[in-house]
Amino acid sequence: MDKEIIALQEESNKLLVEIRGKYEALEAGRVTKGDFDTFVSNVKVRMNEVDAVLADLRKPPFALPGDGTKERATFHGQAFEKLLRKGAGALTPDERKVMTVGDNTTGGYLAPPEFTLEILKGVVEYSPLRSVARIAQTSARSKQWPKRTTSAAAAWVAEIGTRSETTNPAFGLEDIPTHEMYALAKVSKQDIEDSAFNLQQFIMEEFREQFGVTEGTAFIAGTKVGQPEGILTNAAVGGYTGAGTSSKIDADDLKRVLYALKEAYARSATWLWKRSSTLAIQLLKDATAGYYVWQPGLQAGTPANVLGLPFLECPDVPAEGSSAKAVIVGDFRRGYIIVDRLEIEILEDPYSSKSTGCVEFSARRRVGGQVVMAEAIKILTLKA
Repeated sequence: MDKEIIALQEESNKLLVEIRGKYEALEAGRVTKGDFDTFVSNVKVRMNEVDAVLADLRKPPFALPGDGTKERATFHGQAFEKLLRKGAGALTPDERKVMTVGDNTTGGYLAPPEFTLEILKGVVEYSPLRSVARIAQTSARSKQWPKRTTSAAAAWVAEIGTRSETTNPAFGLEDIPTHEMYALAKVSKQDIEDSAFNLQQFIMEEFREQFGVTEGTAFIAGTKVGQPEGILTNAAVGGYTGAGTSSKIDADDLKRVLYALKEAYARSATWLWKRSSTLAIQLLKDATAGYYVWQPGLQAGTPANVLGLPFLECPDVPAEGSSAKAVIVGDFRRGYIIVDRLEIEILEDPYSSKSTGCVEFSARRRVGGQVVMAEAIKILTLKA
């Protein structure tokens, strides 16, 4: 009996699909209304016969008007025809029970949702320091630069005066070690086999993105212990402590910290601050006239700048606040060096977690970075 019921259900579903296809053809103008009505009439006859047999094999799962098989079959067919002709809004409550997409067993299976092969992802922000700093490559554990620590000196002398030795230049060594970071994810083998997406590729893209986030944070605030040195944590980087409004960026303070830079560095300098600080600077007004202090140019092709210098919005720079180091300005190509040792190494390991049916995806990267010319960078620390 179960096989007969299944066969009849399959036939009924097939008839529904055929009617839907014919209805779409009617809307597209491929068949006439007369042909459609004739087709529906013929299908209804067969549906009534199928419903009648099903009614004899089992009791319907819902109550319908009428006591006989004929009445139930007729009601079923009329409800379906009304749905096709006038839409779901024209159905009565009893008719809705007969055929709705809200119940999989009464039509929902015939109206599947559309699955889009695209993963919606929010934007991940990370430091743009790589775009302005100096980048170097190495195949060793670290990279070294000789550095002049003391300049030579000169002195005036008479025509036949005694010439004694002047101050000689002194040198030091700037050593930038590379540090390792990693990412590890476990994915079940069944998820890999059955997923509609290429999970391996997606995970690797996520790893690369998060490596950018992690290294960007270290370039700004890294401790230099097992990670790159951050600009804000280098004690030799000087600057200016604001004298304006407490915990706020002040226009005069921006000028003072800029002019704390030597002229040679200031010519190639870039501002670095948080996006919220861009807004704070845009909202600065003259206390007397009330106009905005910063008025970015509106000319096409002319980038906005502050006091003649370009700026970058960096999520890792602190926001405005009491004693916050909210503004960095400098010639970062001279002041900060990033050393890449290993771009990215990816390993797929099906063995370590085989007891749990998982595959391990791991990635590692080696990179170093530190301040090499502290005088080329200045920091504005806001007033407490």
